[in-house]
Amino acid sequence: MTDVHPLRPKLRLGYKASAEQFGPRELLDYAILAEEVGFDSVFVSDHLQPWLHEGGHAPASVPWLGALGARTSRVLIGTSVLTPTFRYNPTVVAQDFATLGVLYPGRVVLGVGTGEALNEANLGVAWPDPPERFARLKEAIGLIRLLWSDDRVTFEGDYYTARNITIYDKLPDPVPIYIGAAGPAATRLAGRIADGFITTSGKKRELYTDTLMPALHEGLEKAHRSADEIDTLIEIKVSLAESVEQARENTRFWAPLALSPDEKMGVDDPIEMQRLGERLPIERAASRFIVSDDPDEHVERIAWYVGLGFRHLVFHDPRPDQETFLRMYGSEVLPRLRERFGA
Repeated sequence: MTDVHPLRPKLRLGYKASAEQFGPRELLDYAILAEEVGFDSVFVSDHLQPWLHEGGHAPASVPWLGALGARTSRVLIGTSVLTPTFRYNPTVVAQDFATLGVLYPGRVVLGVGTGEALNEANLGVAWPDPPERFARLKEAIGLIRLLWSDDRVTFEGDYYTARNITIYDKLPDPVPIYIGAAGPAATRLAGRIADGFITTSGKKRELYTDTLMPALHEGLEKAHRSADEIDTLIEIKVSLAESVEQARENTRFWAPLALSPDEKMGVDDPIEMQRLGERLPIERAASRFIVSDDPDEHVERIAWYVGLGFRHLVFHDPRPDQETFLRMYGSEVLPRLRERFGA
């Protein structure tokens, strides 16, 4: 696949800033280092509450991105992902990211998703079923884009209302919107309307080969778009350490990630999420990650995702010493990937 879009290189290699694992100052230092050692982008999660109560963190993504933009000069920065439907009103999201776009033109991405109970339901929201969450997301994206394109907006939707609203500070070229998805409906929506598609690694291979990528291309075809018109971003969970045993042990913090949708459905308490995760064996926690002490093995296993059509790889390592990870990946893995794929 040849990417002719000037803002979308053949391969972009990013860093996932784990807001659930580190406080805002420490996380900022890691993200600044990511640019220094050669990463192309930094994406941050947006959680009101982390996966774990003990040792967890949850810095707010929007002010943190503002600080990151000011301390860096090159990396693309964005959310992976923010939910613009409950905790945030879409109009506020439009204002926030228009401002970030003005401050750091060409460097900001708004990544959005349908959300989870852990971050929304404790505010008194009646947590809806997936179809309503999907409909809310679709309407929110439409409203955000309307606010970015029109001088004055009055909008009456099924879920959101805006009356006589102007976003006064915005660029002519709006911030790109990426849609995060783990199922076919949201993935098709990304293909139809989004500037980018976000998903995560480490699940059954059939999910990617038989469900997500076909759904993405179905959405693109329905909208008469080419594959070059959308960025394909995957958060790849990696654990690189001095030994395989240590690489496996480092994944323990992220055990809740290995919970199935049914196991964590509706869980809105970090204490309960932590309890569920602690019950899982380390093998299950590690199953979501590329666990190896060999950079070449990392490259080989990452290459499978590139072969599927993902050209924006955002790496998430679980070790508490992120500086060591960033320097190891920056010197041992990123150059190998760039040499192999011509980035």
